[in-house]
Amino acid sequence: MFEAQRDAAVEAAKAGGAILMGHWRQLDPATVQEKTKNDLVSIADRESEAAIHAVLEHAFPQYGWLGEETGAAGDTERKWIVDPLDGTLNFIQGFPQWCVSIALWDAAGPAVGVVWDPLKQDLFVASRGDGATWNGRPMQVSRHPSLDGAFLATGFAYQLGDRYPRWRESLDRIWPRAKGIRRAGSAALDLAHTAAGIYDGFWEMGLQPWDLGAGVLLVSEAGGLLSDWDGGETWATTGNLLAGNPAVQQELLRALV
Repeated sequence: MFEAQRDAAVEAAKAGGAILMGHWRQLDPATVQEKTKNDLVSIADRESEAAIHAVLEHAFPQYGWLGEETGAAGDTERKWIVDPLDGTLNFIQGFPQWCVSIALWDAAGPAVGVVWDPLKQDLFVASRGDGATWNGRPMQVSRHPSLDGAFLATGFAYQLGDRYPRWRESLDRIWPRAKGIRRAGSAALDLAHTAAGIYDGFWEMGLQPWDLGAGVLLVSEAGGLLSDWDGGETWATTGNLLAGNPAVQQELLRALV
């Protein structure tokens, strides 16, 4: 149903990824700026977003836009939601965990999701109702049966502010039961890896639309569940997200409410 949009998103993600690879471990510190405390942006982010925007604007000029670096424009109901470099701090530091994330949302929610990891050549793609793929092969969430012994991903940021105590409490409740917890610094990749069954579940607070826009569709189309931290559907606006295979996601929720 969304084949043309999916193909355009893949093309755009690879265009952005090519820009990023040209800057990888070669950034001039003078091209890095601090937007707010410990929230950085670089010339790589900006050039990647420009390349992505050019591809998508040419393919679907009628759609709106929400980019992390350039903000919102156009149609607010049918819009591309773009993170041109998810994991900017990782990228700047030379830590190899970052990606491009592109989503198309409409009135019904996410319709297309693409996460492209150019370093590992990993392409995660989903379109609504058509399932999800990892490098062209169908992918599914894991079958791990419970939170006990689960392999999990999480995240936190300095911008959490007064929400941090609740995140810390969540860690206290989940840590003793998990086999392992990783905080790798790219929510879009964490969600893609959850969809692929690498992680059994994921939880984070305060995510922005461009952090989760593509990844949530990957998870749901791969058979996973999503909710906010209270079991509701406000995750798209609050950014408080629980995701995972059905068993683990429900046990994460029970651990937090």
